[in-house]
Amino acid sequence: MLLGEDITEQIIGAAIDVHKAPGPGLLESAYEECLCCELGVRGLKFKRQVDLPLSYKGIALSCSYRIDVIVEGAVLLELKAVDRVLAVHEAQLLTYLRLSGLRVGLLLNFNATAMKQGIVRRVV
Repeated sequence: MLLGEDITEQIIGAAIDVHKAPGPGLLESAYEECLCCELGVRGLKFKRQVDLPLSYKGIALSCSYRIDVIVEGAVLLELKAVDRVLAVHEAQLLTYLRLSGLRVGLLLNFNATAMKQGIVRRVV
């Protein structure tokens, strides 16, 4: 069994259901709202817009990032609504995983024609 596979399967199912309803074309924030609603309906615990502080050589910096969603304290979700997923989007997911200490991440692009084409799963 893959690390976090059971949770990621549920998340992907939720993302597919969200994508089916309005389809592509909404803003990322709308998909985040819909996805979190769907995760809640499925009984999954999640946190939205989680602060991700940044430090450099042990010094806390005044800048930070935000993780879109963390599900069950184990799976990081980076949501997009873009024409196509670029290498920089995947790099962002990997960086957020490394900085957060989480091991499993999903990049979900809701602007894909079919949701399955818009899913990137990474494990660090």
